[in-house]
Amino acid sequence: MKVFKFRATAALTSVIAVTSSLLFPSAVANSNPSALEQAPTGTRLMHRDLSSTDSVNWSGPTNPKVSAWSVPGGSCSTMFQGSDGMPIGLCSRYLGVEHGVNVVVPSITIFDPTTAQPLAVKELHKDGLLGGVYGFLDENNRVVIAEGHSIVKIGYHKEAGNWTLTEEDRIVLPDLGSEAPIAGLTPDGLGRIWFATKDATVGVIDSAGRIRLHRLGKATNGGEEITNGLTGRPQGASVLTSHALYELSAPESPEGEINEAWRHSYDRGSARKPGQLAWGSGTTPTFFGPNNSRVAIIDNADDSPNLIVLDAASGQLTCSIKAFEIGGPGTENSIMASGNSLWLPSTYGFRYPPFAVDGPSVPAEATYVGGLAKVDLVSNPDGSENCVRRWENKTRIATLPVLSTTDHRIWAFTTGDSEGGNEREVSLLSVDAQTGQEISRTPLGVQPIDAPLQLTGMLTPQGDIWQATATRLFKVSN
Repeated sequence: MKVFKFRATAALTSVIAVTSSLLFPSAVANSNPSALEQAPTGTRLMHRDLSSTDSVNWSGPTNPKVSAWSVPGGSCSTMFQGSDGMPIGLCSRYLGVEHGVNVVVPSITIFDPTTAQPLAVKELHKDGLLGGVYGFLDENNRVVIAEGHSIVKIGYHKEAGNWTLTEEDRIVLPDLGSEAPIAGLTPDGLGRIWFATKDATVGVIDSAGRIRLHRLGKATNGGEEITNGLTGRPQGASVLTSHALYELSAPESPEGEINEAWRHSYDRGSARKPGQLAWGSGTTPTFFGPNNSRVAIIDNADDSPNLIVLDAASGQLTCSIKAFEIGGPGTENSIMASGNSLWLPSTYGFRYPPFAVDGPSVPAEATYVGGLAKVDLVSNPDGSENCVRRWENKTRIATLPVLSTTDHRIWAFTTGDSEGGNEREVSLLSVDAQTGQEISRTPLGVQPIDAPLQLTGMLTPQGDIWQATATRLFKVSN
């Protein structure tokens, strides 16, 4: 998923301008858990865990209603929660002043856990559109994020009754051979930081601050681009470019180079589709199945994209199936996973502001139908595996959805309904992950003020949902 790389930034410019049962086995933990995964409970990664399953093992609100909301002066593309319960947002402020007056400035904001009001803000330099969007919360509750060609770690503290955000560490990267911004970063199972630039230079930083670099797609005519998040691996990272999926690793010793364990090319289609931000796959690699032995993406084939499941060790095809039959032929959202099951959200036709997208789409626009499908990985007696569709509906997913493996629901903001009625209404939706049936719908606001923009919220262990829109941050509780 591209999470609103341009989404939370350029999209806001436009807005301002216009004003555990058998059926649901828990996802298998990484066999080499990182310090991040062993940290006290909190929401620390954009895709919820190191395998990018977009799932959590706690429940959402049983009787959801808005308990608090605020106007943080911008839109928060991603929400985290520290082990102390403090909510932290990666936000784009409408107007920044800390480094000179500028509009749509990346920032970090901490919020009151009860009232949802902003407590402190730290602005970042606006050096690129991507760096202020992708990040994670480390085991010390510090936001790890890119600022230009540096990786910064920002912690929050309460001093004399006031909250502050402080830069605690800065890693200045060497010459990357490009001015392209950093498109994403993630920890691996060894606690190292992996990062990637938009033009496909990948690097890893070890605990001693040593940095190794590797360029992807050197043999591809015109090069390759990275417009999705990275997925951490026990000793490396999984990186999806505009042309292929790569499994990368690096030895613990600083002498070894980054290694391409395998490369699997995919059908990227002939152009960007409406409801996508860039040309190519819109997903982040999702690892699932026994011992996370399978990895899934959705390609960008012209007529209909395909769900592709690969063997994580070899990159060989395990199975493939048309991703959507009724929901619309394209997606910009990542795949949810639990056990051997996958849930695929379609965003085909979702209307992003023109400033948010990269290049023309084909067709120029399309009806936003919505769609959500469940596919299981089924083993055959001969040892082969099939991708089997269990159900599909026209659920309109308007934020990055999250799967609860405890209450067996998929949670997301939605606009209108499956027939497109009253598209101005913005609601919190929960869907039964077993059957695909809608369970609850809680009206929250109206567009364009509360346009969900496919932003990333969070479901906390306390059963609260925190979700930003174009202008507000909502806390939904029992």
